[in-house]
Amino acid sequence: MARVIAVTNQKGGVGKTTTCVNLAASLAATKRRVLLVDMDPQGNATMGSGVDKNALELSGYDMLTKRATAAEVIFRAEVSGFDILPANGDLTAAEVELMNEIGREHRLRLALNKVRENYDYILIDCPPSLSLLTVNALSAADTVLIPMQCEYYALEGLAALMNTVEQIQETVNPDLQVEGILRTMYDPRNSLTLDVSSQLNEFFGDKVYRVVIPRNVRLAEAPSYGMPALKYDRASKGAVAYLALAGEMVRRHGSQKTSAAVAV
Repeated sequence: MARVIAVTNQKGGVGKTTTCVNLAASLAATKRRVLLVDMDPQGNATMGSGVDKNALELSGYDMLTKRATAAEVIFRAEVSGFDILPANGDLTAAEVELMNEIGREHRLRLALNKVRENYDYILIDCPPSLSLLTVNALSAADTVLIPMQCEYYALEGLAALMNTVEQIQETVNPDLQVEGILRTMYDPRNSLTLDVSSQLNEFFGDKVYRVVIPRNVRLAEAPSYGMPALKYDRASKGAVAYLALAGEMVRRHGSQKTSAAVAV
């Protein structure tokens, strides 16, 4: 049964989509079965995975409005090595159409439940706002992965996001937990970076991933070629960092399963 992880941050420009695409590719490289769900109407994760969002016959819009099942919308992103449930601007229309529907916040969860057994990991790329699409993602997720830059305003955004997680726990998904906090665009030469990083470790402890994602030109270039950094330049610092993140994530989940077995 797949672990469903929503990758989100209400602050834009923190490497959210970059993390989704590259973590999906890295987990797939470790022989895990991976599905990337694009829930952002901008469709950047779709394009970054090598799929033309403008040529889609079916998208997340069709799934959310029950015009198609998840299985009918999902297909293989051959270049990237994982399955994708793609998105384009039609998703904005889905929000409007669902506005008065009962159970609208659970549409994604119900759709993904029918394909969860086919995967080890399902990553959901969320829009950078608290919209109905984001609520659907958080309702469907087991955990939340939070990419963030080590800067002052990012800490404010993180506080707002944690409040959002608490609201979701109280309303639509009481089992939602924080998967981890990922430091992106990391520059150890910057004293503010080190200061914010220290604060994160103090308040969130082992929820902060040991792996950091550095500023890297290859990470920025790869989407324009429609592929993850792992496929664009496997030796780049960005690609290596996301491979290390995938390894850390897999090890964490392995240790959690072991602990659960011991507890039983």
